[in-house]
Amino acid sequence: MGMKCVITGANIRVLGRAIHSLSRIGDELYFESLQNGLCLRSVNSSRSAYACFTFAPLFFHSYETTGELCHCKTHMKSVINVFRSPPSLEKTVEKCLINFSSKKNRLVIQLLCKYGVTKTHNFSYQDCESLQAVYKTDTCPNLLKAPARLLSEAVVHFPMTLAEVTLMAHPCGKVTLRNYIEEETDASKAMLTELSLSSEEFLVYQIQEQREITFCLREFRGLLIFAESSSLPISIHFDSAGSPAIFSAADTVLEVHFVLATLSEMNCMSQSQSCRQPSAVDDDFQGDDVDYMIAMETTLGDSPPAPHSSNFYKSPPRREPSSHDSGGEEDPQKDIPGTPPNKKFRSLFFGSILTSSGRTDQEVLAEDSD
Repeated sequence: MGMKCVITGANIRVLGRAIHSLSRIGDELYFESLQNGLCLRSVNSSRSAYACFTFAPLFFHSYETTGELCHCKTHMKSVINVFRSPPSLEKTVEKCLINFSSKKNRLVIQLLCKYGVTKTHNFSYQDCESLQAVYKTDTCPNLLKAPARLLSEAVVHFPMTLAEVTLMAHPCGKVTLRNYIEEETDASKAMLTELSLSSEEFLVYQIQEQREITFCLREFRGLLIFAESSSLPISIHFDSAGSPAIFSAADTVLEVHFVLATLSEMNCMSQSQSCRQPSAVDDDFQGDDVDYMIAMETTLGDSPPAPHSSNFYKSPPRREPSSHDSGGEEDPQKDIPGTPPNKKFRSLFFGSILTSSGRTDQEVLAEDSD
């Protein structure tokens, strides 16, 4: 089995920026060749953030697949070194060739530069299962769609070190963004930054009732940088606190989905109480470790799983460590890239069985050691 594609012109820079955005999510890059295009995916170790870029065949100068579809993953840092400076790629690189061959056991990326210079990068890889977050945008009652520049100019007021941001949407036509304050932080000493956007500034504003969600800002910034450089509007589908928020952007040859876990409603209520009563400490939530939840599934199929798959497989040992494994505990102080430090996470994995009468979910809640 194998895959070979050629990218030319400005699309080389687009590919480079996409990989840079994925690098904000996880430490491994998943390649998946499909009949309808190439998918690049990444997920963080706590399974609280997932991103997927799907490039249609029209995005490429040529796109060929042979035999069975390939599923593999490689180290993110190695691929980032190839596309280190996206702005210069368009100026110096004329063609980019990506070749995957199971016979040679190598993933090869070639950059054909000006003046006859060719840079060849050979990557080792691991065969893996198809990875996809379980989400459906049509079940989210709330939708915001705005130009990427509007959202970029809004989050620029927050420091780069800020881990989380809270978005509150009102049916009356106002969106509020503010920095999230940890429960253990003394609210009287914390600086609160808050700004509001009018519904008139959004391309689509569909809010059924007031909702407040808190998500990681670092991953969101990665999508903003890509969308703004490509002049793509961003759609935000969300429900209540604790349910994943889906951030997406698309055009005729590209689809982007970022699925970010949100803080549970208990933590959001705790934050509101601490802001109203700076001197009060709520002991009920100090031992709570259910901070983030996201639904993920892996399959062994040749194509990405449907949003509701009848098969469920636990991640094999070579995948990111999780509490499914029986190994020893990891250092609880170890930081998770792109997520707030010193937090305990939980991953929500589930399979589902479709029947003629409806859908039944089977949920398994397992604490992640990260």
